[in-house]
Amino acid sequence: MATAPRHEAYGPARTASPVLVGRESELESLTATLSEQPAVAMVEGEAGVGKSRLLRELLNRPPLRTLRIMLGRCQSLREPFLYGAVIEALGGLAHPPVPPSLARNRLNPVTGVLRALLPELSAYLPEAPEPTGDPRSERHRLFRAVRELLSGIGPALLVIEDLHWADDGSRHLLRFLMTDLPRNLSIVVTYRREDVPGGVPLGSAYRPPPGAASILVNLRPLDRSQVRVLAAALLGRSISTRFAGKLYERTAGIPFVVEETLLALRDSAGGGRATRQLLENVEVPVLLREAMAERLTGMPLPAVRLAQAAAVLETPVDAGLLSEVAGLTERRCHEALASALGNGVLYEIDECSYGYRHSLARQAVYDTLPGYDRQRLHARALRALEHRVPKPVVRMAEHSHHAGDSALALRYGERAADLAAQVGDVSAATGLLQRLLGYPGLSPRDIDRLAVKLGQVAHAGLDQYDPVATLERLLSDPRLSTAARGEVRLFLGMLLVRQIGGLEAGRAVIETALDELGERPHLLARGVSVLAQPFYGMAPLSQVLRWRERLRGLIKASKGELRLSLLANHLSSLMQTGDPDALRELASLSPPDPLSTGEQRQLARVHCNMADACTCVGHHEQARSLLETGLRLAIDSGAPFVVSTARATQTRLTWFLGDWNGLAERATDLLDEYHDLFPVASELSLVLGSLAIVRGDWEEAEERLSATGVGSPHDAITPVVLGGFAGLARLRLAQGENTLALAEIDRGLTVARSKGVWSWTGELVPVAVAVLVENGRTDDARELTRELERNIEGRDTPMATAGLEMARACLAMASGDPATALAGYERAVERYRALPAPYYAALAAEQAALCRMDRGGAEAARATEELSALADEFAAMGAPRDADRCRYRLRSHGTVKPSRRGRRGYGDVLSPREQDVARLLAKGRTNREIAQALFLSPRTVEQHVARTLKKLGKQSRTDLLDD
Repeated sequence: MATAPRHEAYGPARTASPVLVGRESELESLTATLSEQPAVAMVEGEAGVGKSRLLRELLNRPPLRTLRIMLGRCQSLREPFLYGAVIEALGGLAHPPVPPSLARNRLNPVTGVLRALLPELSAYLPEAPEPTGDPRSERHRLFRAVRELLSGIGPALLVIEDLHWADDGSRHLLRFLMTDLPRNLSIVVTYRREDVPGGVPLGSAYRPPPGAASILVNLRPLDRSQVRVLAAALLGRSISTRFAGKLYERTAGIPFVVEETLLALRDSAGGGRATRQLLENVEVPVLLREAMAERLTGMPLPAVRLAQAAAVLETPVDAGLLSEVAGLTERRCHEALASALGNGVLYEIDECSYGYRHSLARQAVYDTLPGYDRQRLHARALRALEHRVPKPVVRMAEHSHHAGDSALALRYGERAADLAAQVGDVSAATGLLQRLLGYPGLSPRDIDRLAVKLGQVAHAGLDQYDPVATLERLLSDPRLSTAARGEVRLFLGMLLVRQIGGLEAGRAVIETALDELGERPHLLARGVSVLAQPFYGMAPLSQVLRWRERLRGLIKASKGELRLSLLANHLSSLMQTGDPDALRELASLSPPDPLSTGEQRQLARVHCNMADACTCVGHHEQARSLLETGLRLAIDSGAPFVVSTARATQTRLTWFLGDWNGLAERATDLLDEYHDLFPVASELSLVLGSLAIVRGDWEEAEERLSATGVGSPHDAITPVVLGGFAGLARLRLAQGENTLALAEIDRGLTVARSKGVWSWTGELVPVAVAVLVENGRTDDARELTRELERNIEGRDTPMATAGLEMARACLAMASGDPATALAGYERAVERYRALPAPYYAALAAEQAALCRMDRGGAEAARATEELSALADEFAAMGAPRDADRCRYRLRSHGTVKPSRRGRRGYGDVLSPREQDVARLLAKGRTNREIAQALFLSPRTVEQHVARTLKKLGKQSRTDLLDD
């Protein structure tokens, strides 16, 4: 069917989103309704909710392309033009091609009355009839003329946007048309109900006529998940759940506000904390600021004062408090509130509680206040809140600060920080304390008290960089006493070890602090417990053991919360180094009952730190159980930093356990959330890099693994660094870059030997031996294997022990002894399964199958079955490259793995294999690289590439890259 001419003139879209988000059901319903004629559709929704964007998508739907589209927009004018939007829509009929039915001899003579209003159509309209002299008759004749004109040019669709700004004449005309619709006409109107005079869009109650299809669509703001999808589409990358949540809170899910906010963030550098801070402080979008200013100018002065009071109060409040802060009588307050609500400035958020639709709207009104007015209103708010029981100290701290009352700001600010810390809102407490420490005129006593509180609170939280800068400044402040200086320095060091590039400096700062804490044994013990941790940087095990021995004595002299704090570090240190007594000492731990909040937090650390150690050395079932308890305790007691490290441990444990469904997405979300905590971020990067390798995504693998600290091991977490080197070596091997793989192995082994903790080399040594053998350094491989054996003898190191079996088996195979190699690989399979570590067990089983394959006969037949089963196991786990490798090995030995189902015909849809090829083509891979990644022959890849490009409608792979 031919497409009808259309003359709507949508300008450049306000949104850059390539997809319509969260409006699928509304779009389908509107399309279905308007596909029938006659039909009426009314679309209502608040400003910025996406009515115009929905219309754009609607008018491009195939069922509506046969209709002649006429579009008119009502304008926000003090005195709107009579019939303005309808006349604008009809005037577009003059745009070529003019409909054949638009001719004098084919139109009803009554349409001649439109000549004066539509001079651009005068050549097509009949002569104007004689005036009747009666205004009411003239109006009726005009309405009839419009109806007859629309009837004559159908099938048509009349679209009128922003009906809330229409003049009364346009509303009455539209109601006339919609009450008696021509058979070949559909009408769509959009409006904001809150801005419609009297709340009735057509001037009086309207009911669609019998026989006409009709629909009322009420567009709501997007929910959190939809905001996340929209933001990802606008930014061109995935975003975290946490960022999406903050964006939703900031914008109330209104698409236009989301788009304008992201536009302000689009060019910002950095990620994680930096982007979230920008989101908190982003300027109000210009269009939103202008819209709020326009609404304020349309309200009486008392209503404006009420709106300003609500902006200062920030959170939704009752009318009484609004009245008191605005300085209005009860009667005038009620009148002003009705005006503010009627103009869409304020909303009833909860029952009898009033505020702004979203924080940016509040900020837009707040920014209109001169400084002296803001101070005055904040002072009023403070006086009003002082009479409330209980006193809202957090809000009073804000009002006293903005009112410029330093004494009250200090009093309420410190109380608010204490309260926030008690309830686990560490971020709020940290921010309040930092602000207080910036006040001029603080006494030395105030400085000491607030500085120590900041160190204590920040150490438990996630915000590291700002507190570090504040603590560093305080150490050079002469008002800080000698007694407090050591404690502040200790907390500074404990924050530095969590930062990228700050670990080595942090250890040095802690050592300096210990010299200042001689008379404060509980603080000294906490510093020693940090230095006794083996995984920080390149401090050799011999040095760590000296600190550990000192820590043992301090634990014996401690009790309560301090003892649990020290044990959290001590027990995990034992486990990390493979001490066989670590789990027994944990089992014998008898925590106090009942627990204080502080003791609960430290017990959470005991469990989570031990879970991390068990994950590193290979006690994966114990790690899972410890994490379950530790996370619950950490969340219940408000310990966000402990939660962050536990979630990273949980992510890596999930990698080992082979439960990879959705793991990459969860790890990516966590990495955005904990971007600034290097110990957490580096471990998450290791998991993401490992997942990229099994997918065959080399670029992402290299990027992620490079973020594990391999470039600066002295400032990184050693077990993560060793995992990073192992991953990079596997990556180089997969790419066929044996020399580069050897370089990664040499760097990793240098770290392992300098550190002296071999319990962490369970992933590194097996791949190191394979690389050394591949490069003809078999003697070095044997020496490495003996070195591992010596250093884990008598140690509790399940992962390293399984790796030792893999190394021995690899050497046996290299020596031409497949029987010994087979036995070794089978032992490795059993050990990996006992951990459990199913991916590594499958890798060992693959090597065992290859040993059988080389022995021939019945063993080869068994190997074929095993490789076939392993291909399925790898595929189910989410390791397509490993599955492809097993199938390739089967083909290489003359066996084709049969499909469990008959070959499916995919038609014009990409098959799973073609999807893999398309993904690699889009990354710019050559045929050779694709063949290598997917274990296919170059000829097979050529065929897949040709079919993929054809199905995607691309002439060449360059077109795919450009898309």
